[in-house]
Amino acid sequence: MLPFLFNADGPRLFGFPRFYWLQLAFIVVGVTCTTIVYQMTKRKR
Repeated sequence: MLPFLFNADGPRLFGFPRFYWLQLAFIVVGVTCTTIVYQMTKRKR
């Protein structure tokens, strides 16, 4: 883990501290990567 990414209150995005919107961004990136890999590796029927 990289604590310097999470241990600050600012900047805020729509009133949310960095910790919350950074976690949501990581979730979106993870879901996007998983979807891309799934689409590229699924077998054609």
